[in-house]
Amino acid sequence: MANLQSYAILFLIWLLSTLLTRPRCRLPPSPIALPIIGHLHLLGPFPHQSFHKLSTHYGPLLRLRLGSVPAVVASSPDAAQKILKTHEISFASRPIPSAERHLSYDSSGFAFAPYGPYWKFIKKLCMSELLGGRTIEMTLPIRVQELRSFLQLLLERSKAGETVDVSAELSRMTSNVISMMAMRKRCSRAEGEGEVWPLLQEMAEVVGRFNLSDFIGLLKNLDLQGLEKRYKDLHWRLDGILERIIKEHEQERRIGRKRGVDGDSDKDLVDILLDISEDEKAEMKLTRENIKAFVLDIFAAGTDTSAITTEWALAELMNHPTMLKKAREEIDAVVGKERLVEESDIPNLPCIQAIVKETLRLHPATPLIFRKSTDDCKISGYDIPSNTHIFINVWAIGRDPNHWEDSLEFRPERFMPSDGGSSRIDVRGQHFHLLPFGSGRRACPGTTLAMHLVQTTVAAMVQSFDWKINNCKNGEENVRVDMTEGVGMTVSRAKPLVCFPIVRVSPLLIDPAFE
Repeated sequence: MANLQSYAILFLIWLLSTLLTRPRCRLPPSPIALPIIGHLHLLGPFPHQSFHKLSTHYGPLLRLRLGSVPAVVASSPDAAQKILKTHEISFASRPIPSAERHLSYDSSGFAFAPYGPYWKFIKKLCMSELLGGRTIEMTLPIRVQELRSFLQLLLERSKAGETVDVSAELSRMTSNVISMMAMRKRCSRAEGEGEVWPLLQEMAEVVGRFNLSDFIGLLKNLDLQGLEKRYKDLHWRLDGILERIIKEHEQERRIGRKRGVDGDSDKDLVDILLDISEDEKAEMKLTRENIKAFVLDIFAAGTDTSAITTEWALAELMNHPTMLKKAREEIDAVVGKERLVEESDIPNLPCIQAIVKETLRLHPATPLIFRKSTDDCKISGYDIPSNTHIFINVWAIGRDPNHWEDSLEFRPERFMPSDGGSSRIDVRGQHFHLLPFGSGRRACPGTTLAMHLVQTTVAAMVQSFDWKINNCKNGEENVRVDMTEGVGMTVSRAKPLVCFPIVRVSPLLIDPAFE
């Protein structure tokens, strides 16, 4: 009995000494959590808005438990800078959701690959070959052709006095740009949908669905929502198409080699990736799964985001006719009315640049940046344990009244020196109060391509057409566009932008390409 009491006393002494000497962990503030679900009950259909509401009460850095997943939400430029720049390496990886594991060959692509040698290799390829300046310049004819096809459709609808679902047509145009760049095929056709287009739409829909098994450990091996089954089925169908496309490229390459034809000028992204996979001296060997996953990453990242941004820009301009008039006057002065605006004109169109920046500030296509801590770290005086999911609320940061005057108002003038604004504020991750494309090593590698596509499309739509919600005559008041946000991983509009295009100037009618 005496021995038992002695052991108990020794254990208590050890426990007290451990508790007293253990360094205190100062975690960010947090609401009260519920058993099992943690704070999931506090998230509505718009997580970025829910996070913003919580941050106004608990501060710019708050801690949540999303089911079994520890998480931290950053909602200020200062916190974002510390995560994305000061402690960049500790937050250079991303959590991998089950949708990504199934659809992207167990994350064999680029977007969700863990930070390491493979990711660094693909990043280097993106910046030098796949999405670098040379490739963007080489694929300019693709963007020109797809924009012209889009404008041709608008012209036909205008002549017929018919409405246009701008949301759907912009999405088709951007998906065709990406698919032509990636594999020299249009995935959506005016005369009937291509086989890839419906699958891309389905992929966007299932990826945007909230999967309980990603957050509640008890449900990890259960498929209560049926999403795992949908992931596998969709993966099987996408894989069949991608495999066929790669085989077609391989056959064309064999024929070209037999004929001694140099196909460098006609290479698409699949060709470039196949070149690397066949290069025995390459720094890292690319597998077939790597190629397929990268193509899917390009579609997922580049299709909806560019279309959504363009649509929001047009909707804002329709609600702000003074700015719309100013943009048209600038285009008329720089480009004139006898030719269509081109990508090379954009540097001389500061108003168009400012409109797109302001649209990205208020309506970032991707409202949340996802990261995962790989080391214990201290941010703004708080301890962030390793294996914590990080959400940087880009949407809230862009609307922060501490950094933006009239933060909820659409005011492109804030980016225009002629109106007292600053054109030096860019969207490429150097200014942490404007982060639509992220920042640091894991910033979006397609930023340049996206900006070329969005700015030129907005300029062409402004130059060529008037836009009406109801088919009202000149002088009649137009209906205001509903700016409610839709549900999903991307901040799309709740209602598609359906309106009447009315031909404004002559380039469409004069240009032989539109005959």
